[in-house]
This record gives sequence, C-alpha cells and structure tokens, in this order.
Amino acid sequence: MTHYSEPSAEERLAGQQVGPSADQQGDQQADAASPADGSPTTAEEGLQPAAPPGGTGETPEQMAARLQELTADLQRLQAEYLNYKRRVDRDRELVLQNAKFTVLSSLLPVLDDVDRAREHEELDGGFKAIAEALERIVAGEGLVKFGASGDPFDPRLHEALMHSLSPTVVTTTCDRIVQAGYQFGDRVVRPALVTVVDPDPSAARSDDGEGPADGSASDTSATD
Repeated sequence: MTHYSEPSAEERLAGQQVGPSADQQGDQQADAASPADGSPTTAEEGLQPAAPPGGTGETPEQMAARLQELTADLQRLQAEYLNYKRRVDRDRELVLQNAKFTVLSSLLPVLDDVDRAREHEELDGGFKAIAEALERIVAGEGLVKFGASGDPFDPRLHEALMHSLSPTVVTTTCDRIVQAGYQFGDRVVRPALVTVVDPDPSAARSDDGEGPADGSASDTSATD
C-alpha cells in the first residue's frame, strides 16, 4: 500500500504564490481588451446598427443637379432609340419596295403579250381569266399602267418614236401607243413608246388671217 505524506507549511505557501487563478486571468484579459477611453471594441462595432440606405452625404442642390443630369441622359437615349427605330423602319420599307420593283419589272414582258393578244382579239377562254387575274394582282401591288392615244406628250413618261404634223392639235400629243408604260409609286418602271403629232405651223398662220403666200388680193365687184 502506498503512503502519501501531507505537504509541509512551506510547500503550501509556495503553491499559493505560483500565479492567479483561471477566473482572475479571464478578468485581466477582459480589462486589457477594453480601451481606456470607453470606445466600443471590434466585436462591439459589429453589433452597431448599419447606416440608413441612401446616405450619400449630398446636399439637396447636388441631388437636384444629379437628377437633372440623369433625366437628360435618359431623354437623349430615348431620342437616339426613336431615331434608330425610324431608320430601321425606313430601310426595311426601302428593301421591300425595291424587291417589289424587281419582281414587277420582270413581269412586264408577260403583260406586253397580254396586250398584244387583246389587240388581236385572241384573249378568250381560260387565258383571258388568267390574264385578268395577273393584271389585278400587279395593280394591287402598286403597278400602274399608263399611255393612251390623245394624252399630252410628257418626256418623263413617254418616248417618242416618230413625229408628224396635224392641224387638229395645239400641243404635242400622243397619237399611237406602241408599247404601254408602267409606273410604280413615283418611279417610272418603263416609259411608254408612242408616236406623236405636233401642231402644224401652216395651219396656225391660216387661222391668224394671213393672206395667200403671193400677196394677191381677191377681186370684189359692186353693182350699180
């Protein structure tokens, strides 16, 4: 059996002087961590309430100026978008009109054949129905046919193949339509081929009451 001897009075006194207890050490650490001026520690700072949102520190005048600047930027972006949209719509419409112009131009020889068949009274039966349907379709797409006998001659719309004089006209007039012209909107797809008649200058002089070319005068007789 092992026997333990009690410590002597000197040993007990030395053990009490070794150091503070665990509670005393914790109190000392807490005192050392607390600032002397009483300001919050790092741990306490994390528990502080957050600053309210929007606290930029700007004055009302600065906020009003910033709002005005942002509003101007928004208006500029909106105007740029509207201009871009108009330009895209205009370009899309132009592409569509050019495509129609190309397709309708390629159908002109077929329409010329229809006109020649109609002139020779060969447009009848099923061919007549197809020709009339084709003319309705191209007219619905905006193709306009022009050129008729008696129309005033317009160099923008007509191409003269032959000139002649006539005392019955007072201005250059389309006489015979050799080939019809077509127009798509403001664009002339093809001018009409025509023969024209011009006013006869000699007829105009006669209407003015000029005498014969040799200057002779007609005789008059008086009865007694």
